[in-house]
Amino acid sequence: MPNKHPIRYELTPRAVNPGMSWVTLMLENIGEETLESLAVNLVSLDTYSIMVLGTGVFILSLTPGETQSRHLQISAETTGKLYVSVEGRKDDGPFSWESPDLVLTVAGQPAELVRFVTATAPRALLGEPLVFEATVRGLIKSVNLVIEFWVETPGGESLSLAKEGLGVLEEGEEVRPTVEFTPEEEGLHVLHAYLYQGARRIGHQVEYLSIAL
Repeated sequence: MPNKHPIRYELTPRAVNPGMSWVTLMLENIGEETLESLAVNLVSLDTYSIMVLGTGVFILSLTPGETQSRHLQISAETTGKLYVSVEGRKDDGPFSWESPDLVLTVAGQPAELVRFVTATAPRALLGEPLVFEATVRGLIKSVNLVIEFWVETPGGESLSLAKEGLGVLEEGEEVRPTVEFTPEEEGLHVLHAYLYQGARRIGHQVEYLSIAL
């Protein structure tokens, strides 16, 4: 089980079929203080891919060394990321905790958007052209795959950068489409890569870029 002090956590299963599923969240207190009145939520980073149903779960107390499990229902369309959020109290006051991202794989996908990164430093200069690279892997022989790149600017605009057909992708084959973007504003830019098969979105990755003078 992975851990981020003071909680060790596990989500099972990590692979589901499309549609409604139940998952089990296990939490263990690996700290030295009792955690109380815990509001526990499983949060989707992309509700188009995975939606968590209901309003979370409640744990009255979690003493040091204690493990408790709760069941949550999800509706999954494509592979996506989730994280666990816990709010409550501990011996010396309020307690707030979040897990790292957890990937939940959804079966039956023709291809996956493995990663989306920039080859430049996370902090770049205004007016400097930047190249971003996505990695797409075929899970079965796939056709009609299209990747789109978008950017959300600090000013609130959403701009299309590029759209590219990927042709036929064999099982296990990887392609790495790229896009160039020259920022014209200071501040945080949010870059998106979307993978489609026809009109159906099957993948989404996000990259952040801070632009300074």
